[in-house]
Amino acid sequence: MAHLGTNIITQIAFVTRDIESAAAKWAALLGVEPSGVILTGPLEETRATYLGKPMAARAKLCFLNAGQVQIELIEPDGNPSTWQKHLDEHGDGFHHIAFGVKDMPSVVSRLKEAGYPEVQRGEYTGGRYSYIDAQSELGIQVELLENL
Repeated sequence: MAHLGTNIITQIAFVTRDIESAAAKWAALLGVEPSGVILTGPLEETRATYLGKPMAARAKLCFLNAGQVQIELIEPDGNPSTWQKHLDEHGDGFHHIAFGVKDMPSVVSRLKEAGYPEVQRGEYTGGRYSYIDAQSELGIQVELLENL
């Protein structure tokens, strides 16, 4: 696998059909307070793509700080996305591991050259993300996060 430029995991994420219930359970287990549930922005704001095409899907997100790693909970809205695909095929559960990177276009390019395609990407206030399909080699997706 091409080198990410980091080995620090910043986040692990789970998809769920019921974010409020999942947040309450994770908060109780970890003894922390969850962030409020937020809704991802519309396509005009996120400029998101899924499998190379504009993606209208949105998701509810909730974050829980667990020491050096953040737990992200994702409830997709039913529209096509990597989140919804995972939920449909596997049900609630682990979706990805995230790493903070610098120069995301370069990292994505290296990973594509190594045979790991980008399946979804988008922007958020202050940064951007990319999901890399590493299922065949690692059994998961890898998320790249770049704060700008």
